[in-house]
Amino acid sequence: MLLTEKFRDTNIILASQSPRRKELLAGLGLSFSTISLDIDETFDRDIYKAEKITELLSAKKAQAYTAIQPNDLIITSDTTVWVDGESLEKAENREEAYEMIKKLSGKTHSVYTSVTIRTIDKEKTFSDETLVTFSDLSDEEIYFYIDNYKPYDKAGAYGVQEWIGYIGVENMNGSYFNVMGLPTHKLYQELKNL
Repeated sequence: MLLTEKFRDTNIILASQSPRRKELLAGLGLSFSTISLDIDETFDRDIYKAEKITELLSAKKAQAYTAIQPNDLIITSDTTVWVDGESLEKAENREEAYEMIKKLSGKTHSVYTSVTIRTIDKEKTFSDETLVTFSDLSDEEIYFYIDNYKPYDKAGAYGVQEWIGYIGVENMNGSYFNVMGLPTHKLYQELKNL
């Protein structure tokens, strides 16, 4: 059975204001609404590493939605960029964005995205990892990207679908859509199995 048929009478809610996640979920052919959830995204950096960070935050977001009804299906997600044992989340300013992209330049990093699916009686969190290799980027290229694309709402301060992805990504092992913020192939399977 196609997902459009399976969830025809389900109120699917994407708890994200990310335009990329909205675009990717719409690409699965599902009808959904969106909400914004405010949660405390701090975590113990000594305990939570790599995909454990995104699993924690995605589940926290799902639990933050307290108005869940019997016909609701909530989808939350979180993405981080992991390089040299460090999690790169969103940059606060131009210099922070520069520092993040400079750390990625000439290296392979992991992009982890976790997704939580929650109904009134079930909850499941799953993750995906994509390895991304950047070429060596000059300061001029990094600042051009930051100044023209303002990537402050993106983990690791870059969007693979933007200019920097065209010129900087040498290799990718895993899902491109995972790097954009939603592992659509895994989400599709999990929804089929729900």
